[in-house]
Amino acid sequence: MLWWRRFFMGLGDRWLGLTIAAVVLVCGGLTWYGMSKLESFYRTMQLATMPMWFLTMIIGSVISALIYVSLLFGMFSKQDRKNIKGKEVNVHFSDVIGIDEAKEEAWEVVQLLKDRARLKKVGGKIIRGILMQGPPGCGKTYLAKAIATEAGIPFISLAASDFVEIFVGVGASRVRKLFKDARRKAYAQGACIVFIDELDAVGRSRTFSWMGGQETNSTLNSLLVEMDGLQESEENVIVIGATNAEEEVMDQALLRPGRFDRKIYVDRPNLEGREKLFAYYLGKVQADPSVDIRRLARRGVGKTPADIENMVKEAALISTRNKRDKITYEDISEALERIELGIKHRKSMNEMERRLVAYHEAGHLIVLYMLHPTDDVFKASIIARRGTLGVVHHNPREELHTHSREKLMADIKVSLAGYVSEKLVSGTTSNGVAGDFQHAMVVAHDMVWRLGMGSKYLGDWQMMASNGNSTQLSETVKSELNAETNALFRSCAEEVDRLLTKERPLLDRFASELLKREELEYDDIEAIFAEYGKSRPPVAAKPKSDSSS
Repeated sequence: MLWWRRFFMGLGDRWLGLTIAAVVLVCGGLTWYGMSKLESFYRTMQLATMPMWFLTMIIGSVISALIYVSLLFGMFSKQDRKNIKGKEVNVHFSDVIGIDEAKEEAWEVVQLLKDRARLKKVGGKIIRGILMQGPPGCGKTYLAKAIATEAGIPFISLAASDFVEIFVGVGASRVRKLFKDARRKAYAQGACIVFIDELDAVGRSRTFSWMGGQETNSTLNSLLVEMDGLQESEENVIVIGATNAEEEVMDQALLRPGRFDRKIYVDRPNLEGREKLFAYYLGKVQADPSVDIRRLARRGVGKTPADIENMVKEAALISTRNKRDKITYEDISEALERIELGIKHRKSMNEMERRLVAYHEAGHLIVLYMLHPTDDVFKASIIARRGTLGVVHHNPREELHTHSREKLMADIKVSLAGYVSEKLVSGTTSNGVAGDFQHAMVVAHDMVWRLGMGSKYLGDWQMMASNGNSTQLSETVKSELNAETNALFRSCAEEVDRLLTKERPLLDRFASELLKREELEYDDIEAIFAEYGKSRPPVAAKPKSDSSS
């Protein structure tokens, strides 16, 4: 009674094989029957060509399978990484200029790599991950190359975007291949550095949604697993990531101890750093010995090493265009203005329009020079650049990382100076004040609504007005804050009006010089102010740090 059950169970287990066999038998039978009905000539021809059909089908199937496998597991998972020996990178610490604090932290890593045996003897573990953060162009990639050069170990460089693909799983496969290659090199040569540029492309916080992000999540998960695996591995693989994004943007699992153990902030260079950078890059070109490097460094507040290199390259082009053999200070100054302000465009303007522009810029210049506590005037011009008909180029005299109330008030006054000057001279104003008005109003609004810097409510509404969250304020408070913003705006305009009315001869002189020469340099501006017995206000004092903190 049970044999038929076993029979049907066997058929069920082998249904696929039996089905294929049945199909083959039916096809074979039909082929034999068809061949038997053909005449002998046609039957012979079919039998002769049949092996070639089978051979062609087999070759085509093999080629298709190879292409599919190579695309899925080869081309898509292949990344454009650069495998370089440390000595071939050839970037020494002496070549990394202007970021001394970051260099000191990176040098400690180099020392640990060089003295791996002693570190292992005392039971310590080498740093596995270093995250370099900071603005673009400050030298993060350069510093990573210097670490590899000084340590004399292999250097694998690639961008995080190389991991990202539309196909889920490809990025993770690339991560695994990368670390497999790095471990082999570390096993052979003692250590290996993997440098991943723009790490935020795969290192951002994971999104857990069915709408998308699975590929990025998969890639990041694979990176996390591989970096965890480095803790148990004997090979010294150091992962250096570089990003311009804030730390809050990155996935917290990536930043925990055991992955990116060390964070190095690569910031813009200070005054001494900028001096060294200008001296370094000017030393690579034919520069006039009379170029005042310290003066250039003061003009370059906030500039990155990449900005300074670009300025020198642009100055070389300008010097060549002017048929000079050496780069002068004027060439570098023009290069800075071209990069920041744009190329000059001499527009055709009537005398009335030129006069209005000249007084507009002269008003900016005088208020900036006499009322601003932190900024210097470096140039005034009535030559059109980009979308403006004139410009007063100014920079901070030194790095200030906080903005005082006096500095922000001075920003408003400088913005309103062009409007006040136009109205004072011609009794009317132009649409050229639109951008200045918008900037002044934004600063005044932020001072009152976000920073608690209004004169009446200074300190009273600071907690409620912080972050500008107007939804938490009553209509009465909003009305009072708007009135305070308006009062602040008006007081600045009135002070500018009093100053320019009092200094009308100086205003006329600067407008006349601009109409005659079109541009006034720093030395020309200083000479005219000295002629009228005027001097700049002292630099605003930096706030003292709390000794108890």
